[in-house]
Amino acid sequence: MRKCIALTVLLGVLTVASCDSLDVLDLNNPGLDDLQSNPTPGAVNSAAAGLLIGARGNVRGFGSQNGYVSMVGILGRESYNFDPADPRFVTEMLIGPLDGGSPAFGGNLWDDHFTNIRNANIVLNAVDAVAGMSDAEKEGVRGFAKTIQALDFLHAINTRDTFGAPIDVDIDPTGDPAPIVPKAEAFAHIQQLLDEGQGHLQSAGGSFSFGLSSGFAGFDTPATFLTFNRALKARVEVYLGNFAQALTELGASFLDTGMPLDLGAYHVFSTGSGDRTNNLFDPNARAIHAHPSLETDAQLQAGGMPDLRFQNKIKKLDGGPVTVQNVTTDIQFTIYNSEVDPVPIIRNEELILLRAEANIGLNTLAAAVTDIDFIRANSGGLDPYAGAVDQASLLDELLYNKRYSLLFEGGHRWIDMRRYGKLDQLPRDLPTHTVFDRYPFPISECDARVPAPAAGCSPVAGTP
Repeated sequence: MRKCIALTVLLGVLTVASCDSLDVLDLNNPGLDDLQSNPTPGAVNSAAAGLLIGARGNVRGFGSQNGYVSMVGILGRESYNFDPADPRFVTEMLIGPLDGGSPAFGGNLWDDHFTNIRNANIVLNAVDAVAGMSDAEKEGVRGFAKTIQALDFLHAINTRDTFGAPIDVDIDPTGDPAPIVPKAEAFAHIQQLLDEGQGHLQSAGGSFSFGLSSGFAGFDTPATFLTFNRALKARVEVYLGNFAQALTELGASFLDTGMPLDLGAYHVFSTGSGDRTNNLFDPNARAIHAHPSLETDAQLQAGGMPDLRFQNKIKKLDGGPVTVQNVTTDIQFTIYNSEVDPVPIIRNEELILLRAEANIGLNTLAAAVTDIDFIRANSGGLDPYAGAVDQASLLDELLYNKRYSLLFEGGHRWIDMRRYGKLDQLPRDLPTHTVFDRYPFPISECDARVPAPAAGCSPVAGTP
């Protein structure tokens, strides 16, 4: 059954890839068995290209109202979902507990990542066996696939945190599942994949043998994709507190204060047959709303107007305040203005803020202030930072700027506040509301393991 699921998703990945300007072969020839037993260059290249669509998420990924951006945004008090068809966006996501038995809620944000990791392993095994591809072309596939695997593993561990995650997943899909390993081991695996990917990309020649989506414009050769790989590595090193290493990786990334802040890699969408649209675009605010604290916490420009990031990303609800289950807001997002707007994976603006964060961690405070002021001026329209220049004060200022710069892009607020032990500072709208620090495992993961993991297999209660 697991093999059939992998086949269905892999072929689904290849199907929608064509809507993303990717060159994809006839899906009926070859199938998964041929890719595994008798791979051809065309099949390998098509499957490699399809990994981008898998990373976007076939069912509940980026761009979905119950996907990564939206659901982690609720936990980080960036957003609400007032879907009238399902009260659990409030009762479970704001009150709890998070229940691993509900795949759209507490058990969410898991299967798609590991399906894509499985697909990448199929690609990696196929490229080892394929004839008719040059060594450089094979290295390009390997570097690309391992980078995308690292991204999927990162999203998985971001949601489960200290519960851990399985990493030894290149195994017989009909056999016993891979063991759950601790968070540190999962992050070490992500670092290893990114570094191995770097080595492959450095030996991959001047071009890939497959096409990338338009979301990777400017990052679609081995050399330029390597800067994306290093950008992800910098994010990981900052998460781990390896600040000196993070600066090294940022130096090899696409960070550039002379380039647009929106420069970066994106998940893309289309209205083409078989593809998916960006359902974070909710023009009539049927479900997705912005948290009111975004308005009250926004710093003011010299003339008294709010931070430009608030003005550019938020507007008042046309019909006035809306209240659901005693939770009220009167603002909505304007970040995604059409159903085909892309969702960022990582942008130049984040890299500049990661450099500031690393310098705060290293107590190189003047350099941190320079980058913070650059973002304050160019993204927020704010005057230079005028507060105390010490690590604690600058960290608060850094987190403020990450909140508004990376708003509703990838759950950054929840992840950052958890990393620094500041989840208790997130607002609770009602006394019954709680803040969660991680998701439980889906119940299917627990049932598949005997004995079940010692932690992560019970509903997770939040902190009042």
